[in-house]
Amino acid sequence: MKVTEHIEKAGGKPLISFEILPPLKGKSIQSLHKHLDPLMEFKPPFINVTYHRAETMYKKKQDGSFQQIEVRKRPGTVAICAALRSHYNVDTVPHLICGGFSKHETESALIDLNYLGINNVLALQGDAAKSDTTFEPHPQGHRNAIDLLKQVKDMNLGLYLDDEVQNDNKSDFCVGVAGYPEKHFESPNPEIDMQHLKAKVDAGADYIMTQMFFDNEKYFDFVKRCREAGITVPIIPGLKPLTTRKQLSVLPRIFHIDIPTELSLEVMKCKNDGDVEAIGEAWLKQQSKELIDFGVPVLHYYTLGKPLLIKRVISQLV
Repeated sequence: MKVTEHIEKAGGKPLISFEILPPLKGKSIQSLHKHLDPLMEFKPPFINVTYHRAETMYKKKQDGSFQQIEVRKRPGTVAICAALRSHYNVDTVPHLICGGFSKHETESALIDLNYLGINNVLALQGDAAKSDTTFEPHPQGHRNAIDLLKQVKDMNLGLYLDDEVQNDNKSDFCVGVAGYPEKHFESPNPEIDMQHLKAKVDAGADYIMTQMFFDNEKYFDFVKRCREAGITVPIIPGLKPLTTRKQLSVLPRIFHIDIPTELSLEVMKCKNDGDVEAIGEAWLKQQSKELIDFGVPVLHYYTLGKPLLIKRVISQLV
């Protein structure tokens, strides 16, 4: 079932969904089962699985020189989506990214997903390679998420990259795109950022999944501005618990978000990360309650190694 169909079926009741990382290369899927098992009692309608580009690494050779190699540390998104769907009988949402992938590689992934009966994807630009200061697309790939979105929508029309493909095998993907309550860091201002988001919706995006945020007022304002811009699709808030003091500097630097002053001051008083986790759990619970009162369609939790914390929060909401 599509994400939008789950939302419609819920009839206004907020759903619960989760986002996970593929295991590191060499790890088994059992690590994901162990991660998700405590959360499945909440019957999430869908689970998101992130996609990761290859990284450039340098391996020292016997003669002392270095060999450049490409390594993907977290492979298997498509296979993981199929496995989780089978194991838990839950819909899955694989992420598709521009960075590091050609258009033909993307088409192959979409064909595989279509064969598997997975009809949800989240279309993202993706992060810059660690070796690059700015995002650089694959030479035969997409630069922007809107172009990736259009490729998915073309397949829904039965249009493939090879003009000689003669068939009417149309896919039926529900496509989500990213939204940024605090503005995408590459946009010069919120107005331009909103224009880019509106363009993605006009190109066929079925719903919006937001970047994480810790200040609900920024999400409320973002929804208001979206509606004023004529964006009517569901807007799903992305939520993450703050669990370490280090995240006060790491999260703003990596994700270009603000940590509210009140939360920052409380964290800075903590003597250890155990105390920080307690503060972060209480903050996430309050965030979740306010968002439910606001009428969000889904509470989407970035679990990232903290399933038991997420479970405690949700247990106090349902």
